[in-house]
Amino acid sequence: MEINNKKHRCGWCGQDPLYQQYHDQEWGVPVYDDQRLFEFLILETMQAGLSWITILKKRENYREALDHFNAVKIAEYDDEKHQELLSNPGIIRNKLKIKSITTNAQIFLDLQQRHGSFSKFIWSYVDHEPITNHWKTYKDIPPNTPLSDQLSKDLKKMGFKFVGSTIVYAFMQATGMVNDHEINCYRYDEV
Repeated sequence: MEINNKKHRCGWCGQDPLYQQYHDQEWGVPVYDDQRLFEFLILETMQAGLSWITILKKRENYREALDHFNAVKIAEYDDEKHQELLSNPGIIRNKLKIKSITTNAQIFLDLQQRHGSFSKFIWSYVDHEPITNHWKTYKDIPPNTPLSDQLSKDLKKMGFKFVGSTIVYAFMQATGMVNDHEINCYRYDEV
C-alpha cells in the first residue's frame, strides 16, 4: 500500500493508511457499475451508527461472507444463511442489518429490471453528472442535504432498509455522485 504523505488530503482521513488509500483511490470517484454501487450501498447500510473505518476494516470479510456482493445470490438468502452471517465474527452481527441485506438486494434487482440498471436509476437524482461542492474543510460538509433527504425518502418508500438521509449522503459521496473533497485536497480536481 503506497501512500504519498506529501499531498494534502481531506482532513477526515487523518494518518490511517487504510483511510488514506480509500480516500486516494475510491472516495468521490464516480461509480456507474451496478456491482460496485451495490457493494457501496450494502457497506454504507452496515455503517449505520458506526464509523466508516470499522466497515473498511471488515470490507474483505463482507466480500467473502456476501458472495462478493452478488445481488442475485444475496436476494435468495434464507434464515439459515442469516444465522450463518450472525455467527460470523468478521462482520457486524446485527440481526436487523443482516436481514436488510437480503431485502435491499431484492429491491436493488427490481430497480435494475425496471430501469435497465441501478446506475441509471440512482444517477438520475443528480442528472447523471456529479455535483461538485466547494468545501474549505471537511467540517463544513453537512451530514445530509435536501437531495439526500429526497433520495432517502424514495428508497424507504420502495422498501430499502437502513437508508436514512445521512447514510444516503455518505453513499452519494463515496460513489462520486457528489464531490465533497476539500477544495485544497489534491483529489478535488482529479475527481
